[in-house]
Amino acid sequence: MNREKVIEFFDSLADSWDEGMVINEEIISTILDNAHLGKGADVLDVACGTGVLIPFYLKREVSSVTAIDISPRMTDIARAKFADEEKVKVICGDVMEFSDFHLYDAIVVYNALPHFPDDRELIQKLSSLLKQGGYLTIAHGMSRDKINNHHSNVSIEVKKPLKAVEELAEIMSEFLKVTTIISNEDMYQVAGRKV
Repeated sequence: MNREKVIEFFDSLADSWDEGMVINEEIISTILDNAHLGKGADVLDVACGTGVLIPFYLKREVSSVTAIDISPRMTDIARAKFADEEKVKVICGDVMEFSDFHLYDAIVVYNALPHFPDDRELIQKLSSLLKQGGYLTIAHGMSRDKINNHHSNVSIEVKKPLKAVEELAEIMSEFLKVTTIISNEDMYQVAGRKV
């Protein structure tokens, strides 16, 4: 996978991203419930794109949202959408290089895992940013097969196949207590708690 190609790929899609976004509120609600994301939480939204999940966090009355994405164009759009929302901070950067004195109650990677080169390194990094008792969730709003089919025409420089949930859960269990494993026709999710 090529980092510069990933940035270029998402920058090129950013302006039409929201038009093509299919939002299933019921699935998103299930994902966020399994992430134990509620009132007062400090949230890190990894690969936030144009900020599709930010309204759902705010509706749950979180304390703060730190949203990070590697694409400058995606973060420009997200920043503009939430410019008046003081609880939201949007950062352009690589989460693998992100450091913060602040730890998070919930970290969410939504519809993005195939664009990270190494699942284990990502989970290890994100686990280090969680508070004790905090949750990491990696999820997609569609099935594994649909995700892999959706990416079938995308260059291997910007994506890899999505693993079976059991494989991802096994990796996550090295760092967190796995609390959720779901793979069905509607969604894909693995979540874990820092104990």
